Amino acid sequence: MTGFTTLINASELDTIVKNSSADVKILDCRARLGDRDFGPGVYRDGHIPAAQYLSLDDDLASPPGRGGRHPLPVKSALAARLARLGLNDSDQIVVYDDAGGAFAARAWWCLRWLGHQRAALLDGGISAWSGALTAQQSVVEQGDFSVRASLTRTIDAAALARDIALKTTTITLLDARTQARFDAVEEPIDTVAGHIPGAHCLPLQDNLDAHGKFCSAAALRARFAKYLHASVVCYCGSGVTATHNILAMKIAGYPEPALYPGSWSEWLLDPARPRAP
Repeated sequence: MTGFTTLINASELDTIVKNSSADVKILDCRARLGDRDFGPGVYRDGHIPAAQYLSLDDDLASPPGRGGRHPLPVKSALAARLARLGLNDSDQIVVYDDAGGAFAARAWWCLRWLGHQRAALLDGGISAWSGALTAQQSVVEQGDFSVRASLTRTIDAAALARDIALKTTTITLLDARTQARFDAVEEPIDTVAGHIPGAHCLPLQDNLDAHGKFCSAAALRARFAKYLHASVVCYCGSGVTATHNILAMKIAGYPEPALYPGSWSEWLLDPARPRAP
């Protein structure tokens, strides 16, 4: 059974929880950039029953460095962590946060990167959940989650720089940050403001409707349609929120874009790489 591979709504998840389905696992991915204690704190205060906590900084990224602020984790280390949380290769996995999917999308993408197809994001996040929350952490048995053939793609800075230098236009770059950061009007996080030359600004917030849920597939198809003339690569500040645009394009029914994991926080580390504006 394929199961849910992009989104799951709160009603569908509630049915699963009430049926106590053993092959459905839930991951709480709440986070705040620059505040490592936020996610564990809100998880302890209350989470969806049976959910396990997955850390952006400790689980879904390697330590900051030459690869940017949130380099990808070591595949084997993340798979081992997921197995310790009781996850299995056959499970339906549901991820959620409280930020419109900005952080949970990274978990969704990482699961696909490890070869796990049955992974879905809770549409609307924890605020869409009408059931009771719990402060109790479930005791789980060791799972068998493993690394399999990746279902998604990445591109590194060198390949991206070569494409820009050759002006081949074989790549369409989509930046998930706000317009103000893209335009270098403000930069609250990284040491240098701006964007990668030739990129288009598609803030992740515009993937969502007024209720904080993903827009319809038709609306998302219209949003991304004009960027399909070349191979799409998504990036952001550190490779986290870029996955929101990747998920949105999957919902729209388009081919899955590649992720530039280092994103702007890695790109700016080499002064030889071109910058805009």
